[in-house]
Amino acid sequence: MINNAVFMEQLNRYYAIWQEYNHVYGEWAKAHGLSVNCLLVLCAIHDGGDDCTQKKISQRWLIPKQTINMVFKDLERRGAVELSPMPEDKRNKIIRLTESGKEYADAIISELRKAELSAVEEIGIERMKQLNENMSLFVERFRKAGGEKNNETDS
Repeated sequence: MINNAVFMEQLNRYYAIWQEYNHVYGEWAKAHGLSVNCLLVLCAIHDGGDDCTQKKISQRWLIPKQTINMVFKDLERRGAVELSPMPEDKRNKIIRLTESGKEYADAIISELRKAELSAVEEIGIERMKQLNENMSLFVERFRKAGGEKNNETDS
């Protein structure tokens, strides 16, 4: 059996890489005049189709609803998004990009995807698949070990 120190060394390396990953995206967003939360919200709206809501964005990206609301207010002030009530639930709002917001999001997101795809091309598709499989396995095992508790307080 492997010594716990070896496991902890690898776990700490994972934490460092995860932090660096988040830092790189934060710096990319900052270089484009955005916060990382604004970038994620733009991606979510852009990719979300016609049923994009604050709750769905919050659940997908694990961003607090209050933070998303602040991002929306800024994007709305800039004329990039519009909110409309959902037909089946007037309390929830559907978020859509305006024409100018779509042009803006298309430009930002296409540049982001270009950089991401360049990295994937350099890594190679097989290593990228392995990365995804290994991350998925880690999440599955962590969840099984008790890493995810049923928390319904923020539904």
